Amino acid sequence: MTQIYDEQGHAQPVTVLEAGPCTVTQVLTDEANGYSAAQVGFGSKKLNKPELGHVKEFAEKNVSFALLREFPIEEGASFAKGEQLDVTQFEVGDIVAIRGTSKAKGFQGVVKRHGFKGGPGSHGMKHSLRAPGSIGSAYPQRVMKGKRMAGRMGGVTHTTIGLRVVEVVPAKNLLVVRGAVPGNTGSYVEIQARPVRGNEGAQGVPASNGASA
Repeated sequence: MTQIYDEQGHAQPVTVLEAGPCTVTQVLTDEANGYSAAQVGFGSKKLNKPELGHVKEFAEKNVSFALLREFPIEEGASFAKGEQLDVTQFEVGDIVAIRGTSKAKGFQGVVKRHGFKGGPGSHGMKHSLRAPGSIGSAYPQRVMKGKRMAGRMGGVTHTTIGLRVVEVVPAKNLLVVRGAVPGNTGSYVEIQARPVRGNEGAQGVPASNGASA
């Protein structure tokens, strides 16, 4: 994340993403696969033989795509195997949804995990400042499912919607969006023109959550 200044001189919090170029590695159809989708590849790494065989026509010297993802194809849209997708499919002002794996924070207590207030700092409380307090001692004599308690926090797939594209830099394959996106710096995210619900989708590309440029 970084910040830029708009025309009025106001600081805007933004995230800089390296978005593409991505290659369409497979086109799935209703007739052959039961659903319509485009599989795209992004990045590069050394693959094992099964992985290499799947993208052998694109591979060079045993190094190929680090990430393969499928995106549902909207009715009327078409893609060709080998087609290149880059940031030029987005424009300034577009509203996008970005999906990624949130930062893993390990086992956390209720104050950090759920925002509990905690106990008072005086009057004999001693070591109970961040304790959860009573979890119920009467009916139904058990802890109800879904009770907010301490536990593992983060490290889950999360989608942030309503992010606005504020700048597109085709020369460096950079996409600048206003606000924060899920994941650590350098992690992979998916960018879509709108959230996916059911089998409805939108064109998008995998991306790397890069540092500011």
